[in-house]
Amino acid sequence: MPNSEILIYQNPDGKIKIDVRLEEESVWLTQAQLCELFQKSKATISEHIKNIFEEGELEESSVVRNFRTTAIDGKNYDTKYYNLDVIISVGYRVKSPQGTQFRIWATQRLKEYIIKGFALNDDRFKSGTSMNYFNELQERIRDIRLSERFFYQKIKDIYTTSIDYNPKDEKTVAFFKVVQNKLLWAISQQTAAELVYRRVDASLPLVGMQAFDKSNTVSIKKSDVSIAKNYLNEDELKLLGLLVE
Repeated sequence: MPNSEILIYQNPDGKIKIDVRLEEESVWLTQAQLCELFQKSKATISEHIKNIFEEGELEESSVVRNFRTTAIDGKNYDTKYYNLDVIISVGYRVKSPQGTQFRIWATQRLKEYIIKGFALNDDRFKSGTSMNYFNELQERIRDIRLSERFFYQKIKDIYTTSIDYNPKDEKTVAFFKVVQNKLLWAISQQTAAELVYRRVDASLPLVGMQAFDKSNTVSIKKSDVSIAKNYLNEDELKLLGLLVE
């Protein structure tokens, strides 16, 4: 799934290591992974899952999902996954210490994900086996840093260290305008005003804005039209990103 993440769980003694799916603010394991986690047979885990649903402890439709996964043969298959509620319930029934360890780990990961909005698979990145994901992460961070508000907030954080800082002072406003124009001039040889004036074109989609998510036209605001960065092309945006970093 495009919005899912894969984390690696490893128990304290290192004997159990599982790829855990993180999605919909929960963690998900297959039946095979449940068997590995609890060190129990498939028949035992199946029986416990069956009893959990038959006894009404959990509603199957809300704790089970089919996710598309890639098998060893390279083909994609729909695989049944069980969320953290099922994992905890099975853990109580098999009375496994591994279940308690996993619940603590999963709760910590979910807390990190909910508060921060992300959870990083540090071990996988450090091993060098996920360079494609690492490069994608770098691109996404760079895109966030290019946000007009985010970038100028970082400048403001530095500027406010001045004891006589006044956000409404004319010199403060002029300072931010100068910084913006210097950056835009460095990558386009035009100031903010010149970029907007020369690149606005009512005959083009989004009046010529290029640095904008064209699939999300619903959220376009009147103020977006006056932001010079929105008229930069892809190459210019990449240069701006490198310059900002």
